[in-house]
Amino acid sequence: MRELSVVITVKDEQDNIKPLLESVRSALITIDYEIVLVDDGSADKTKQQILEHTDDRTILVELRKNYGQSTAMTAGIDYSRGKYIALLDGDLQNDPTDIPAMLDLLKKGDWDVVAGNRKNRKDGFFLRKIPSRIANSLIRRMTGVRFKDYGCTLKIFRREIAEELGLYGELHRFIPVLAKLQGARITQVDVKHHPRVHGKSKYGINRTFKVMSDLVLMVFMRKYMQKPMHLFGTIGFISFGIGIAINIYLLVLKIMGQDIWGKPLLILGLILLLGGIQFITIGIIADINTRTYFESQNKKTYTVRKIFNGKQERPVSHTAEKE
Repeated sequence: MRELSVVITVKDEQDNIKPLLESVRSALITIDYEIVLVDDGSADKTKQQILEHTDDRTILVELRKNYGQSTAMTAGIDYSRGKYIALLDGDLQNDPTDIPAMLDLLKKGDWDVVAGNRKNRKDGFFLRKIPSRIANSLIRRMTGVRFKDYGCTLKIFRREIAEELGLYGELHRFIPVLAKLQGARITQVDVKHHPRVHGKSKYGINRTFKVMSDLVLMVFMRKYMQKPMHLFGTIGFISFGIGIAINIYLLVLKIMGQDIWGKPLLILGLILLLGGIQFITIGIIADINTRTYFESQNKKTYTVRKIFNGKQERPVSHTAEKE
């Protein structure tokens, strides 16, 4: 097993491949490493450039089509063999010379993830920096995971954390949140950042709307993944209670001889009553599905960091040993 796998996802980066590989190899000369390049459906000569500059430490994973960065990262992690895994962008904006210090911090400290913070970010102010700051602020407030820079790809993980991230859709932006869901200990360090020299950025202003959509999912996963009834049940009972109160009020008016038919309040009361029942039902079904997810696959609802017999640490297994 290699000490470090550097996973790099690329799409249409033909002009960056040669300087990228040269910079990584130069930065990691003292480390037992491998480079796993994932070609995420490039339409240019990215693949040819990789094969032209490959060596025995370089692995190319060519995907059949463009699946997106999250899926490409998952493929790279799956095909890597290192004890530690580093994620790196293929556009040369991240600096590989930051990796040795980050790896050293991960190994010497009691951390599971060391993430980069682009202190002096070299991107456009209005189209990149401002939307990023807004997104970072929203993610911090809504998930409770306090990070300066969620969008920096440069991160180093212990292998067991990287393998369990569950990167679907475009959730790579929320890697710190996903790692926290596993109970990972995360620290962030300042890293260098360079302006893009070759190629075009794959990000635009439409990315903001995707972040907002994924943020809703992250809030649910962080707070209610194992207890969905607490979310849907609470909403349901509040709605049901208000609906009951409105209908009792209207019933009293009816008994007193007033005409209640056609009143907007009657319609609102019925909607809240039925909506409350639906939310409670959804909560029950979601809770059953959660139990099925864990029990059918023999998954645990917890993760163990370390086990000690007296002062002696022993390997963590997926099943508890019976005495």
